[in-house]
This record gives sequence, C-alpha cells and structure tokens, in this order.
Amino acid sequence: MLPHPPIRYHTQLSILILTSQSTPHRTLSLPEAECLVCYELNGTHRFLEQYVYNRELFIQFDSDSAAGVFVAESELGRETAKNWNIQKEFLELRRSAVDTVCKHNFELDEGFTLQRRVQSNVNVSPSKKGHLQHHNMLVCHVSDFYPGHIQVRWFLNGQEETAGVLSTNLIHNGDWTFQMLVMLEMTPQQGDVYTCQVEHPSLDGPVTVEWSELLPELQGPQPTGGISVSFFLLGI
Repeated sequence: MLPHPPIRYHTQLSILILTSQSTPHRTLSLPEAECLVCYELNGTHRFLEQYVYNRELFIQFDSDSAAGVFVAESELGRETAKNWNIQKEFLELRRSAVDTVCKHNFELDEGFTLQRRVQSNVNVSPSKKGHLQHHNMLVCHVSDFYPGHIQVRWFLNGQEETAGVLSTNLIHNGDWTFQMLVMLEMTPQQGDVYTCQVEHPSLDGPVTVEWSELLPELQGPQPTGGISVSFFLLGI
C-alpha cells in the first residue's frame, strides 16, 4: 500500500494541461509513476490523477466521477484506494483540485496560449528558375505565425487551384510559432497571375501574395479587404 502523496499546487504541480483543441500548452516534468492532468473543453475543467506501476494503471482519481474518490484499476491498487479514501482532508484536496489547480493554471496560461496571436510572414517564389511554358513549382512559405490554425489557398487568374497543390505539415519553430510550405505545380503562361492567399486568426482579412511573369508596370490593382504583396519575374 502506498502512503498518500501530497498534492502540489500551481507552479509546483507536475501537470499537463490540455485544451479543447487537444493541444498541450503547459508541460512540466512528470514522475515516472504519477500523472496529473488537467483538461479543458468549452469552459469545463477536469482533473485526473493516475498512478502507474510496471506500465499498468493501478489507481486513479477523476473529478468527472460522481463518486469523487480514488478508484482501484487493478488488484494492486485496492488497499491503497481504501486507505486514501478514508482520509477526508486528503480526499477533499483532490475534489477541489479542479478549481484550485486546473482552473487556476488555465487562467494563468490562457493569455499566452488561447488568446495569443502572431501574424505570419508570407513569401512566394518558384522552386527553380525556368522559362515560360516549362513545368515548375511555386512555393508559398508562411512563417512565424501562432496559433497553428491556418488556411493557405492558391489562385490562378482569380480562380482557385486545387489540383497540383502540395503542403507540408505544421513545422514547430521552437519559439511558440509555426511555419508551413504550400506548393503549387504549374506551367506558367505569359500574363498568368498566381496568388497565394493566407487566412489566419491574427489577421483582419486574407493576406494575398502574387507572382507573375508580367513586368512590374503591368501589375493590376490590389484586392480590397486584405493585404497584397506582389512578386514579378521577367521571363527569359
């Protein structure tokens, strides 16, 4: 039978907090046999405390359980659960942890995670120098944005292109920002205008970046309601 462990609050708590998007936004070191987890889903919080021995879960406390007690998940945990459940003060700490631990830490982290917005940088360039009517690939590099929910679309002369579009997964930069490459297979014709359009929670409207074989002085007007940057390459 295990002695009852002290519950640890705030920054001392070994805890993994999961949001409704299932994105971990705070992770501290976890003891090998102990796992304390907070979940948040649409404003509802859940506290889960689990103990594992030899890769087997043997006892846990779940704030979503109507019983509000430790539950033995294997024979190994029966005596421990019985001992912990008769200690009223110790048990009350677990019952209140959903407020004192989960909600408290969630409120501390919310401003930096769920409410944080970082606008992306968008650049468009061909993968290689080429001639008109030669197969090539345009690369739309979207970098340094947060959160990771983003939509990148390609247009040719105002019509959306869905065939020949390739994309990487989200790439973590290691500083709470992401980047992504979205490529379009194309065979440029004289006068064609390719547009990479980016929509992101940090933006008031879509950002569009154009690439064309046109000369710069032939650039058309920028679309309204967003931001537009254009790149032009003189065909050889």
